[in-house]
Amino acid sequence: MSQPARNTIPAGISCAADYENHARNLLDPVAWSYLQGGSGNDLTLANNRRAFDAIPLWPRPLADVSGGHTRLQLFGQPLEHPLLLAPVAYQRLFHPDGECAGAMAAAAQGGTTLVSSLASQPLEQIAAAAQQTGGVAPWFQLYWQGERQRTLRLAQRAIATGYPLIVFTIDAPVKLASLTLPGAIRAVNLEAPLAAAPVAAGQSQVFDGWMAQAPTWDDFAWLRQQITVPLLLKGILHPHDAQRAADAGCDGLVISNHGGRVLDGAPAAIDCLPAIADRLGGQLPLLFDSGIRNGRDVFKALQLGACAVLIGRPAIWGLASAGALGVAHTIRLLRDELEATMAQCGCKTLSDIPASR
Repeated sequence: MSQPARNTIPAGISCAADYENHARNLLDPVAWSYLQGGSGNDLTLANNRRAFDAIPLWPRPLADVSGGHTRLQLFGQPLEHPLLLAPVAYQRLFHPDGECAGAMAAAAQGGTTLVSSLASQPLEQIAAAAQQTGGVAPWFQLYWQGERQRTLRLAQRAIATGYPLIVFTIDAPVKLASLTLPGAIRAVNLEAPLAAAPVAAGQSQVFDGWMAQAPTWDDFAWLRQQITVPLLLKGILHPHDAQRAADAGCDGLVISNHGGRVLDGAPAAIDCLPAIADRLGGQLPLLFDSGIRNGRDVFKALQLGACAVLIGRPAIWGLASAGALGVAHTIRLLRDELEATMAQCGCKTLSDIPASR
């Protein structure tokens, strides 16, 4: 569990990365390891950063960018910028105000947050927190709940609460616990877990055990029929899967390798974005997740085909350091860097960012 949380911005913060050391010093080592870790040898986690660093930015001086802005419309919601908060689980591990702090901060900054199925606060409380600062409604991130009706009940609860769309995460089909949660922190919005599927002699614990409760394309097609709000898939990396999702009625994709936390050795998500953008040719809005650390990264994702990005670990560094104020400050720092990059690259609005793929 974290130490008593701070609620003021630490001195000397000039970029989002400056929050990292503050968060490390405040958090319990187990919580810190859970937040920062990838999977295996962290190859994908490292690849995400190397891939971003290898993408050049081309200055375009003398452009008139007066009156520039970062506004956009996304699934009917007006947003001041393309920086969304990623759906991070158990946020009360990092600050007592948990997911509510992020929802308030995102709304106050003219954006929105994705609320995890594994949120540590009630969906209704988080939605109310966003409304306190006059922002748009949060989005809901859905994990498969082992079978269809349990999954649908969770999605319908979010929709009834006012969450305007569902982001269905498919790259982590089975959530295996990687830490022991403190007694006061749990996934409060979930039903009791299903019993593990029995494995007969000669069967595989993976194929016939764990994966027995994982979703399939048929399950997605069924879910699509049940849900009338926009339905996005999160965790797509392969162009063929992207096309299959579009053909199945998906409303948008989040290109993501889960921040390097699932399959070690998966390609950097940013390296997968151009091929998917080319394959779909504008059929669906593409969002990007995995590895964003600064506003220059945001610009690079936008020029490679994304219309918005998800911010994960940096937002939690801000949350751990200064609660809602720290998250809001992190968003503002990233947005300032994005605007500075746009200006130096001759882009007045997001639509001016040239395709580079």
